[in-house]
Amino acid sequence: MFGDMMGMMGKLKETQQKVEATKERLNSVYITEKSSDNLLEVSISANRELKSIQIDDSLLNDKEQLEDYLILTLNKAIAQATKVNETELAAVAKEGMPNIPGMDSLFK
Repeated sequence: MFGDMMGMMGKLKETQQKVEATKERLNSVYITEKSSDNLLEVSISANRELKSIQIDDSLLNDKEQLEDYLILTLNKAIAQATKVNETELAAVAKEGMPNIPGMDSLFK
């Protein structure tokens, strides 16, 4: 029993290291979203850190329109980045979890 517990703790520590490595790797995974007419483009990392914004000059004449474009496009990019982030981290966590009855339902 004690040996099983030590093995489980080792596996959990290994999984924690893999999760941290995955988080680090996700800093270099970029999601780019564009407005429907390609006048605005935003790029963020899978860890939801904004990397770049490119705005067509025509949007600079209308502050309200630019704000709307930013909100819509950033929200799409954040949603996509969140999906990638959660999928990657869940896969690593599930792979490294010890076989504990009832835990499978947490990762579905």
